[in-house]
Amino acid sequence: MRRRTTRSLIAAATALLALAVSACGTQGPAARDDVIRIGAWYPLTGAVASFGIPERAGADAYFKSVNARGGINGRKIDWVVKDNAFDPQQTVQIARRLVDQDGVVAIVATNGTAQSQATFPFVLEQSKVPVLNTLGGDASWYQPARDGLFGMQTLYEDQASALGQWAAQDGAKKVLVVHSDPAAFVNVAKEIGPAARKTDPSVRVKSLSVKFQTTDYSPVISKVKREKPDAVVVILAAAEAASYLKEAKLQGLSTPVYGYAPVAAQSTLTLAGKAAEGVKAVQLVKSPNDDDPAIKEFRSAMAKYERGQPADFITLWGWAAAKAFVEIARTIDGPITSEALTVAYQKARAVDTGVAPVLNFSVAHHLGTRDVQKVVVRDGRWESQGDFFTPPSRD
Repeated sequence: MRRRTTRSLIAAATALLALAVSACGTQGPAARDDVIRIGAWYPLTGAVASFGIPERAGADAYFKSVNARGGINGRKIDWVVKDNAFDPQQTVQIARRLVDQDGVVAIVATNGTAQSQATFPFVLEQSKVPVLNTLGGDASWYQPARDGLFGMQTLYEDQASALGQWAAQDGAKKVLVVHSDPAAFVNVAKEIGPAARKTDPSVRVKSLSVKFQTTDYSPVISKVKREKPDAVVVILAAAEAASYLKEAKLQGLSTPVYGYAPVAAQSTLTLAGKAAEGVKAVQLVKSPNDDDPAIKEFRSAMAKYERGQPADFITLWGWAAAKAFVEIARTIDGPITSEALTVAYQKARAVDTGVAPVLNFSVAHHLGTRDVQKVVVRDGRWESQGDFFTPPSRD
């Protein structure tokens, strides 16, 4: 999970930004007639560059394909991307450069919860520049709706509700949730029980906390075996989920495993090998292995514009975020400015990228979807199961 909600980091970054704003002032961004300049930040170096690099590549492939077809209503997209090393304080400075120096009219398809949140006082409140389709975020971003902030990632808590419902629908009566110990993981894990019991009141759900970044899952599997669950839900990072799966296979544990979107990654398959066969998970997008026109378009564009980057879930996340932006921006009649984009998002209905859930926004609702896609590992690859669906509502 990529949410670092440490309040001290955000507070420090916000204070730094406030000082810069008071010292230098700001100017409102304006669009050129022939170019739509938008910006983003990604961790292109550091510990989580393995997420940032492919996500940027997916969005970039889509923007390049749009420019090759003439752009948005005849205007080419100039997407300015900067490396924030997944650091909130660096992101604050990047945000200032993007708005004041580069003159972007929006932050689009960017990455990180704490990193993006640290910029809100300047980007959203001071500069009135919208932040659109971020990979990250939590419920506080959208409840209540914030001016200029629009998202399309189903919240982790809703993903957990979907998993609880799925396990119960599959007939599990005793569910064990294996999760990392930081609070962000704990809060997600808590949503599995209520959703399972809404589906079947007789379902019992217990939790097993594991130290974050644990590599030795032998004692964890031993504990799981003693619990004798009918289903295990893992709220773990991909590498740790793979460690769980390999150790479970080694110890002969065959209990069905369910995971949320971070588990449904190519890295899980690479690290776990045959031990991942049969794993069920929810995702934000369709499987990149699906055989439908929208996914084929994605794979073709990746091969053409981003050679060397895989056509996987992470690149598809970036592609979907970029495509949703373009679809909404195309509805604007006239200059594509910050204000025009905000209004366009407020009016956006039934936005269909073909690879992600259909998005619906309004003045009061700035998170475009709660839907997820079921995916299952078959013959060593992730395959979609059914269509997007809406998880149970959370109390």
